[in-house]
Amino acid sequence: MSAWHEDDDFWETFGPYIFTDARLDAARSEVDSLIKLLGLAPGASILDLCCGPGRHALELARRGYAVTGVDRTVRYLDRARKLAAGERLPVELVCADARAFRRPDAFDAALNLFTSFGYFDDPADDLTVARNLCGSLKPGGRLVVDMNGKEVLARIFRQRDWNRLPDGTLFLEERKLIGAWERIESRWTLVRSGGIKEGVTSVRIYAATELAALLRNAGFGAVTFYGSLAGTPYDNRAERLVALATK
Repeated sequence: MSAWHEDDDFWETFGPYIFTDARLDAARSEVDSLIKLLGLAPGASILDLCCGPGRHALELARRGYAVTGVDRTVRYLDRARKLAAGERLPVELVCADARAFRRPDAFDAALNLFTSFGYFDDPADDLTVARNLCGSLKPGGRLVVDMNGKEVLARIFRQRDWNRLPDGTLFLEERKLIGAWERIESRWTLVRSGGIKEGVTSVRIYAATELAALLRNAGFGAVTFYGSLAGTPYDNRAERLVALATK
């Protein structure tokens, strides 16, 4: 049986609820923050690893950056290609597993956003992904990783939430912690006129110190943490765990 993150039907079913209109629109302000956080020079080459439907990759391309988006979900990449073609954006989109994609010394910056890290059962795979990211950067290149950190989750954790979506669908998310805060497992249930759809995600969760150790083991030097893409402090009010690592 394939892992949850390799199930194309999962990504197709839940895609509209993951990538809502509001979330797609937020890409503009998030890219504003990323440009500032990374100190991107005009025309810089950028790798967006686990780019999904390309919300950040396309926005960066609109601003003149040379972008390569990588994802394993063909349907998401097809949507990104269609949008890019419609706007005549020169975006490279590659279908590949994050554990396999590596382009030595090719990029000025790399992104791994929206909790797209920690999917794999074997923690060694996380290190492989981090090493690939480091190896794909030019010397001095910078990486931004954005995820839910343990410290943030400890403050905001809820076992379940119900939400009624604009189209009338009921969306239930039930969460449980696995092991000694090793992973968070979430069961998603959609209740709509066409029936009920369910899916389960499981993601390894990191504290800042754990992520820093992994990134340094992967070959990065300085690692700095923030509480949002806007560069706010990683403190008791942090919204996200955002790592800025330099090769």
